[in-house]
Amino acid sequence: MKLADILIPSKKNLLLSFIVFISLWKVNANDIELGRVKWSRDLLEARIQSKILKKDIFILFQEIPGCSTCKNYGKNVLSHPLIVEIIEDLFIPLAIHNNKTGKDREVLNLFGEPAWNNPVVRIVDQDLKDVVSRLSGNYSSYGLISTIIAALQVKNKKIDKYILLLEEEMLAQSIGTKTAYLGMYCFWSGEKCYAQAEGVVSTKAGFMNGSEVVEVQYNPQKTDLDEIIRHGKSQNCADKLFTNDLSIKSSAIIIKPQTLFKADKESKYYLYHSQYKSVPMTELQACYLNDLLSQNKSVDDYLSPRQIQFLKNLRLTNTLKQRSVIGIPIEESWYNN
Repeated sequence: MKLADILIPSKKNLLLSFIVFISLWKVNANDIELGRVKWSRDLLEARIQSKILKKDIFILFQEIPGCSTCKNYGKNVLSHPLIVEIIEDLFIPLAIHNNKTGKDREVLNLFGEPAWNNPVVRIVDQDLKDVVSRLSGNYSSYGLISTIIAALQVKNKKIDKYILLLEEEMLAQSIGTKTAYLGMYCFWSGEKCYAQAEGVVSTKAGFMNGSEVVEVQYNPQKTDLDEIIRHGKSQNCADKLFTNDLSIKSSAIIIKPQTLFKADKESKYYLYHSQYKSVPMTELQACYLNDLLSQNKSVDDYLSPRQIQFLKNLRLTNTLKQRSVIGIPIEESWYNN
């Protein structure tokens, strides 16, 4: 295929082409390798959309049916609700099967992509020029979201706060978080306190040895246990560390746990007592919202457009009940609602 073969039609044919494109838009619900994104399957149609909507094209080169790497990429990375939203709303999604003939093979050859390959992502403009380097060999959610953010930065597009939170959380997950159990006079105050600490990605209120404790998960590349403890002391919210490692040198009182951590039913107290408790969100989003709500501040900047719409739908249908999805993985709470 030559570039001339996929030139964008003249302006008078754009509207007709757009209508045809919408009618052919497909949801690949049965292809686990493609996740939950609604993909276009035609490069010309994607270019038309790119020109009309002024969005870059997000191309997934994927083997279908594929190996375990391909399936896991679709099942895990491309099914995360916020990643799906970002791809669908900020780009024109285009899926190319790298193990098929016909149009798929023509596009594969056009971009010089190998056949029968693991997932490759390329973000290109309407002229099919790469906006950022192709993503290959990194099959993590962090690898994808960092590539997306880089593409948005190149085009000087606004990057919403929920996207930056998602990158921070997925970076921590890719590295592997560490966990600390900190005792204090009030775990509800402790949760909002540690939400403000650099590197903290998750908090949970609960009990150990009959005492109030906050479970803190953090990114060890951004902070460490000493810094976590110093932050708690500076806010007068924690002075005890529950750990079996009695060799740890700390300014906190070291206590050996006699019981396992047991979460409190009202973990993230301020979020729990708000309408936002019914909105599926990530752990880091929940930390931020809980802290902001404790200060009576607006939280919508830290939610995605679809999360905000989710809440509006609950209001409109009068289904804003007492059910809380706090602590439930976003994928589970999003798709089971």
